[in-house]
Amino acid sequence: MVVVLAGGVGAARFLRGLTAAVDPAAITVVVNVGDDVELHGLRICPDLDSITYWLTDLVHPEQQWGRADERFTVRDELERLGHEPWFTLGDRDLALHLHRTALLREGVPLSTVTADVAARHGLALRLLPASDDRVETRIHTTDGRDLGFQRWWVGERAAPDVADVEYRGAATAQPAPGVVEAIERADAIVIAPSNPVVSIAPITAVPGIAAALRSTAAPIVGISPIIHGRVVRGMAHRLLPAVGTAVDAAAVGLAYGARRDGGLLDGWVLDTADADGLERLHAAGLAATATATLMDDPELARRLARTSLELVGVDPAAAGRG
Repeated sequence: MVVVLAGGVGAARFLRGLTAAVDPAAITVVVNVGDDVELHGLRICPDLDSITYWLTDLVHPEQQWGRADERFTVRDELERLGHEPWFTLGDRDLALHLHRTALLREGVPLSTVTADVAARHGLALRLLPASDDRVETRIHTTDGRDLGFQRWWVGERAAPDVADVEYRGAATAQPAPGVVEAIERADAIVIAPSNPVVSIAPITAVPGIAAALRSTAAPIVGISPIIHGRVVRGMAHRLLPAVGTAVDAAAVGLAYGARRDGGLLDGWVLDTADADGLERLHAAGLAATATATLMDDPELARRLARTSLELVGVDPAAAGRG
């Protein structure tokens, strides 16, 4: 079994390749919920939904988020009624949020709701939220505000400078059922090329998850979301300096750290444009390689998935039998 720690679009693009390299039934994806937001009384889970839409070919091809062939009748009417249209929800997307919220209000845990949604979309892999409890990423800005991540990222276009980041509720949250067990039983674990600060850190902030990662017998490999000092997508360049990490592929791997020294990684994959960082990674005790990491098409994503697993000594075909 291959376990993937995942955020949204970057992880979804990687998973498109991993499912071509490994039997999807042998893949478990532990997904960030720190980006979740309550809007119009609905629970919206952007990372869970992005992965679902990408892997079922429902994602909007240009935006790379939201549904393709979408309409916005409800959004337009809400705006007419005086609601601020800072977070765009299409009609088909709204249907999913209505379904999820109705089940949550009946007391159904998020992990069970997620399994229901995945089954209804025909996903062969297993999606798990990091926690059924509410974990909320909060952005503390240098001008003294405390903003929910989506308000900062979407509503204010990541313009306010960041003083620090809080994972509110993480300290008292529990891993969702199956998360720790999947980590303990895995043949390999991959940290997807997702934002380290607001996609991966909210997962590992949940007590028990980081400890399971450090103690598992499975090798752990991560993939850089930075290429030649730039983010492929998103706002990691606005957040990494706030947590003391340079916007640099090798620096991100070193920030995760080697497991021999109490970190999370055994291996780190970066782009060929960042090959000059390999020596630093090797010196820190990490297996490391440079390859093409810009996943412009599914075949490139498949090759990246294979390279990542092979770096830490895992045969993708054998992992798929796990």
